[in-house]
Amino acid sequence: MKLGLAGRVAFVNGTSQGIGYGIAHTLAQEGARVAIAARRTPALIAAAERIARETGAEIIPIQCDIRRAEDCDRAIAEAVRHFGALHILVNNDGAPPLSRLQDFDDEAWRKAIEQNLMSVVRLTRAAVPHMKSAGGGSILNIAAISMLEPKPGFGLSVATWAAVMGFAKTASIELGPDHITINTIAPGLIEMPRLHKVTAQSGKVMGDFAAGIPLGRVGTPEDVAALVALLVSPRGTYITGTTIPVDGGLLASLR
Repeated sequence: MKLGLAGRVAFVNGTSQGIGYGIAHTLAQEGARVAIAARRTPALIAAAERIARETGAEIIPIQCDIRRAEDCDRAIAEAVRHFGALHILVNNDGAPPLSRLQDFDDEAWRKAIEQNLMSVVRLTRAAVPHMKSAGGGSILNIAAISMLEPKPGFGLSVATWAAVMGFAKTASIELGPDHITINTIAPGLIEMPRLHKVTAQSGKVMGDFAAGIPLGRVGTPEDVAALVALLVSPRGTYITGTTIPVDGGLLASLR
């Protein structure tokens, strides 16, 4: 199925590995021109070179620490300056530390809010004027299923991503008249470095996690990327303000 992304310009954050890399790679395969951003410059450049080599798409790396307001503004401006437009924004970054709520001081909360919530607010604020100029656009926030089914130890993630979900719902109402959609994706157990770290620390193997998933396997970054590609394409323009799990059926809720 042709999604109609050829020539569209996307900005994807957190792309040196994992879900962000999978999203950038998939959008490039669909013909989009992609600005990829991350904090670590060497890994970012390597990711850009690999995506360009494997897809033939135009990829530019932009170093960006999404916890800094000036970096968010500069990164979006740089992408627009290079490509001349912006149609797609994917807000994606790693999760805050895991521990019980009483273990976190004010500084830990501040860092989590800057990383998960304020990065979305700032990048969205910087991107929207360019999307309006282009006649519309799509914004995707990558969160986690933990915000829909909280568990002990995930408090920083749950609180900040739930705030992102509320921000996106309100933004969808305000931005709808400008033909800009905004949605949130809640991945479940996805095979990437963070899950491998949890697996090693718990003494479990990947199959232990897969056993609790109705589809019988842990997800891949490409599973998430496939939904992103649909939602940011012309075929996804009537979907906005919603949160969609990508979890193999793990979420035990009718929502």
